[in-house]
Amino acid sequence: MRYLADDEFLRGSVPMTKREIRILTIAELAAEPGAVVADIGAGTGSLSVEAARAVGSGQVYAVERNPEAVQLIRENARKFGLTNIQVLEQEAPQGLEQLPMLDGAIVGGSGGHLEEILDCLDARLRVGGHIVLNCITMQTLAAALSYLRQRREYTYTAMQVQVNRLQPVGAYDMARGMNPIFIVTAAKQEEKE
Repeated sequence: MRYLADDEFLRGSVPMTKREIRILTIAELAAEPGAVVADIGAGTGSLSVEAARAVGSGQVYAVERNPEAVQLIRENARKFGLTNIQVLEQEAPQGLEQLPMLDGAIVGGSGGHLEEILDCLDARLRVGGHIVLNCITMQTLAAALSYLRQRREYTYTAMQVQVNRLQPVGAYDMARGMNPIFIVTAAKQEEKE
């Protein structure tokens, strides 16, 4: 699958997950064709679009509270000819209990409701499914790890990613750093006794 370049997306003034992070997030999600996935705090929909392309005949539920971002998700889905993205304009965790059973979920934004969002996703996530959290702040990372340490039915990994892109500066090429991010991947196992 060809991953899309950042400049292919419509983005307005809404933050967007960069290509390198999208690639790692979709790889960690490990969603098969036909899978059902939720993207919480979907922003521009860049991850929703990549997930929708990965799951093919499956379905992606993009949950976003910002009206400008909701419009961008719809426009990006149309731009790429995707009909398998359903946009839910709401602030998670509201409405998550109405989602169908999920094979995976991405959490890009939680609005300070991470634990409640994870509780809702846990209730909807099939055994074998993955939750991938993209944590920009140390507080979100700490909250995610604290939550997962208390859940015996999850195994998890975490990685810090720092991407630098070369940028021409006169006769030289300089590394231009992007914000580092932690990617936490939680895999749901059968509950242990």
